[in-house]
Amino acid sequence: MDRRSEPNRSAIYATTLVAFLAIAGIAVVDPILPVIGEDIGVSAWQVELLFTAYIAVMAVGMIPATLASGRFGFKPVLITGVSVVGVAAILASFSNNIVQLSVLRGVWGLGNAMFFATAMVVLVNLALDREWVVGLFETALGLGFAVGPLLGGLLGHVSWRLPFFVCGVFMVLALGVAARKLREPTNRQAPVRVGQIFATYRKPAFVTLCVVTAAYNFVFFVVLGYTPLFLHLDVVPLGLAFTAWGLGLATGILVIGHRLAHRIGAVQTVGVAIVGLLICMVLFATSTGTAMSLVVLVLAGLCMGLANANLTDLALGLGSSDRRVATGAFNLVRWGAAAPAPIISGKLAEHGLALPFWVGFGVLAVGVLVYLAFGHVMAAGYGERVVWNRAARQAEHAPEEPVGEAY
Repeated sequence: MDRRSEPNRSAIYATTLVAFLAIAGIAVVDPILPVIGEDIGVSAWQVELLFTAYIAVMAVGMIPATLASGRFGFKPVLITGVSVVGVAAILASFSNNIVQLSVLRGVWGLGNAMFFATAMVVLVNLALDREWVVGLFETALGLGFAVGPLLGGLLGHVSWRLPFFVCGVFMVLALGVAARKLREPTNRQAPVRVGQIFATYRKPAFVTLCVVTAAYNFVFFVVLGYTPLFLHLDVVPLGLAFTAWGLGLATGILVIGHRLAHRIGAVQTVGVAIVGLLICMVLFATSTGTAMSLVVLVLAGLCMGLANANLTDLALGLGSSDRRVATGAFNLVRWGAAAPAPIISGKLAEHGLALPFWVGFGVLAVGVLVYLAFGHVMAAGYGERVVWNRAARQAEHAPEEPVGEAY
């Protein structure tokens, strides 16, 4: 499809830009985690509160943000979210202790919840080509994860406060773009009820997707939240390391993820991704040096890109026909499962540096087993097949029993 035929291209690109800046705001913290811990004088698990507080509030905030978008419209909620992120980020740069920082990161997470509960729905409703716009959104996320650590590393070399402040300034600029360019979808829908969101979890295919995604996202934030402490690098090298990880993520999304899905299906592509990430957890845990860990970090980013390229599409296809409901239900699980990962990793690291990766391996192994057992349910709901579902194939090719001959 010719992208020039999209009637709302400027609004789509504006929303994508805000998504990029929002994700860069998450990743900007990675390279400065060790410096914050040293400067404020807190332990590893306390530093990880910066991630856990952020993600936990973001997960819980998804439902009220989804309800608010149905009542007040997408654009007001999205702009409010961007404003909250900008203010929280700037105030965080003036924090003096871990409690203040964690509270402000929680407020930051609430702002991002308002954004993520609305951005994808706005994009899908504005675009004629859903696959293109989902790919555009996920690419923006991948690039945000790549650029965020680079900014964090370069600015954090001056002061750990500077990345927070600059991120806040970026969000203020994004607010200007959003206010001018964003458009409310013309097909105004009825308000969303809480019961609609939880009713989505009655669908077996969607529940299977949620279980697999929960295990995957837990491991995602073991890598994102704990690896900066595990690598023991200075601020700038750490920023470059996670920029390489982010580029691997973006490559998985932009270059490989959708192309592989066209060949073997979105469900099986997710399977390749989580098995690959499972192997990366073992390689992290048994790493013999920094060089090996850095290679595994990039490989993990590539696997995560394959998953991220297809999980959102699967959620929209397997969830409620109301995209607001599907997005809200999926993001509640996606971020809710991620929230405990950083702080658990920080506590486990006190007993062994490799232990967080072994626990991540165990959690993801459960997700892989659920995927192998019920992946065919997801595939059927999405109009695909999986190669290992021998029973379904045999039933499909078995001759039908004549009616009336059963005794």
